[in-house]
Amino acid sequence: MKKQEIKKLSKDEILKNIDKLKKDLFNFRFQKINSQVTNPSKINETKITIARLKTVLKGKMNA
Repeated sequence: MKKQEIKKLSKDEILKNIDKLKKDLFNFRFQKINSQVTNPSKINETKITIARLKTVLKGKMNA
């Protein structure tokens, strides 16, 4: 997700995306253990996207 796309989201949409990405990250970890990961870079991208979403969410909560 791009920064501009994230800024356009509402608080509820951000929270839903965070939950979805956390579930994806959980599944990626199991795939990594079982050596079934097709694209290992997706794990890092998912972590970065979660951090971006949390940062924007915190900014919206304080505003």
